[in-house]
Amino acid sequence: MHAAAIEEFRQYLKKENHRITPERFEVLDYALDYEGHFGADELYVKMKSNSSNVSRATVYNTLELLASCDLLSKRNFGENKTRYESNFNRNSHEHLICINCGTIKEFSEPQIEVIVREAAEKLGFVSTGHSFNIFGKCSNTNCKQNKNV
Repeated sequence: MHAAAIEEFRQYLKKENHRITPERFEVLDYALDYEGHFGADELYVKMKSNSSNVSRATVYNTLELLASCDLLSKRNFGENKTRYESNFNRNSHEHLICINCGTIKEFSEPQIEVIVREAAEKLGFVSTGHSFNIFGKCSNTNCKQNKNV
C-alpha cells in the first residue's frame, strides 16, 4: 500500500547512511496509516496495543527521520508538544486549533497558496512548504469552555 513511501524512505536512509531496519519501516506504516495528527507517544501506544516490539526510542528517532525526508510534517499547535502528520499523497492544508479543547480542523484555501508564492517570490525565496494555523475558540458543544466562545 505504501510502496512508493517505503522506497522513498529506503533511498533516504541509504543516502544519509542510516541503518535500514524492519522496525523503521514498521513505524513508517503506522505513521502513514494514522488518522490526523499524532504525537510520538500516541503512535508508540498504538503500536504497542497491536503487539509491536518497537522501542519508544526507535519511534522517536524514526519519526525525526521521516520528517527529515518529508514523508511527515512536524507541527506545533501551541501546546509545547510536537505532533506529526503524513505528507504522503496529501494536498497542502491549513489548521484551525481550539485553544480550549484542542480540536484541530483542517481546511484548504487556494488564496493562501497564492499569498505564500507571491511573498516568497517578492522576498527572493523558493518556498518548500508552509504552515498556517489559526488559534481560537470552537463552537463545539462538547468543548470544555464553549460558554466562552
